[in-house]
Amino acid sequence: MSTSISGEAAVPGPDEHIADADERLYNHDLAPVPLGKRTWTGYSIFAMWMSDVHSVGGYTFAASLFLLGISGWQVLTALTVGILAVYVLMNWVGKPSQVHGIPFPVMARVSMGVMGANLAATIRGVVGIVWYGVQTYFASKAVATLLVLFIPAVVALREFSFVRLDGLGWVSFLFMWFFQLIIFQRGMETIRRFIDFCGPAVYVVMFILMGWILSQAGFESLNLTLGGKVLSGGEQWLSMGNATLLVVSYFAALLLNFGDFSRFAKSERQMKVGNFLGLPVNFIVFSLVTVIVTAGSVKVFGEMIMDPVEIVARIDNKFAVVIGSLTFVVATMGINIVANFVSPAYDIANLFPKHVDFKKGGLIASILAVLVCPWIFVDSPKAITIFVSVFGAVLAPMYGVMMADYYLIKKQAVKTAELYTMSPTGHFHYDGGWNKIGVFALLLSGAISIGWEISTQLFKILPENNFGWVIGAVAGAAIYLLMMRGAHRR
Repeated sequence: MSTSISGEAAVPGPDEHIADADERLYNHDLAPVPLGKRTWTGYSIFAMWMSDVHSVGGYTFAASLFLLGISGWQVLTALTVGILAVYVLMNWVGKPSQVHGIPFPVMARVSMGVMGANLAATIRGVVGIVWYGVQTYFASKAVATLLVLFIPAVVALREFSFVRLDGLGWVSFLFMWFFQLIIFQRGMETIRRFIDFCGPAVYVVMFILMGWILSQAGFESLNLTLGGKVLSGGEQWLSMGNATLLVVSYFAALLLNFGDFSRFAKSERQMKVGNFLGLPVNFIVFSLVTVIVTAGSVKVFGEMIMDPVEIVARIDNKFAVVIGSLTFVVATMGINIVANFVSPAYDIANLFPKHVDFKKGGLIASILAVLVCPWIFVDSPKAITIFVSVFGAVLAPMYGVMMADYYLIKKQAVKTAELYTMSPTGHFHYDGGWNKIGVFALLLSGAISIGWEISTQLFKILPENNFGWVIGAVAGAAIYLLMMRGAHRR
């Protein structure tokens, strides 16, 4: 029997008040954001994207694209096409959450059912938790740099290790983990103010770092091609396609849960303006700065360095090392907020809304991020590209299912209140709370896209490529659309 929330004021949604919301589906953090509390402007969305891109992981990923064996201009062309595709896809997934004021796990109820959305939330939550740990590890390397600079004796901690991470690494990682948690637990408005600062701060340091590199190496060091491969014409086209799709895969996580942020946007126009500045414009500029710094590192240090923290650590100036390291710590905290903390916090809250709110969900996600030992996943730039591709293939089918359902099946007509009821007559109750068609489409298309990535990235059965995200998204949309129309469901 449905149990409704009592003693709590109904939260106004765009369609109507949420009356008699079921406690298995509702808490304050999952409720629609009232129109008066949607405070995010285009700049807020822009700053969010800067925080997402301007990280050590983002830096390494951008530099890795220029190692694919094609010319710098070919990489830039592929990068531009890829980020424009992301811009369009992000607007699609952001619109329903902006219109209805709901986070991703609630939006997933539209296609998966009010209980089936827990499956989608779990998948997204697991990916977010792993990435949360990975980015925390990246930031901890900057902390370790500072510790060694000011307390040289801590180097002794490197003499022992536990679970493939040395003592200094553990101290730095746990410090970074705790420092982030303090900020994250203060809520979404504090998070908004923090990321408004993060992205621009990193740009300042990156431009200074680029200026320093050019002053040391000279403008003759400018080279947009970092790799030493020589590819044939056909191989070049394939590499360009891979670069394009890698960009899409890099944003695969936020292509699901961007609604966790767009729900706070003042209007759809503000969302789109922020997306345009933060995605095509920002990503291309950051990538150019990244490749200039990476290329210049060859002449300055005698080897190509794809880790900006290591570049900063080699500068013979304590003040520069401190400022640079602290900036990359802040940058990584920014991306952890945007891509890896908010989503698992909402996703875990969606699983147990009666007992777990946003802050408790974030605490649980933080603890799990330590247990996955993230440093094992990212021991090389190649590992990062494989990591991005495989997880992109995991998340892509859900994107295809959700977009096909909202735009082609539901025709953008969704009543917000019905997302919070367990009534058998509710539109999103489907089959006992689960849309069996949505679950089947998700599992089948997921098997296809993951199988594709494993066959190419691990077993080398197929030529190396990064088509997993597109295959998963298209398969998910096609299978869902055909089955829903075949069953005459809406």
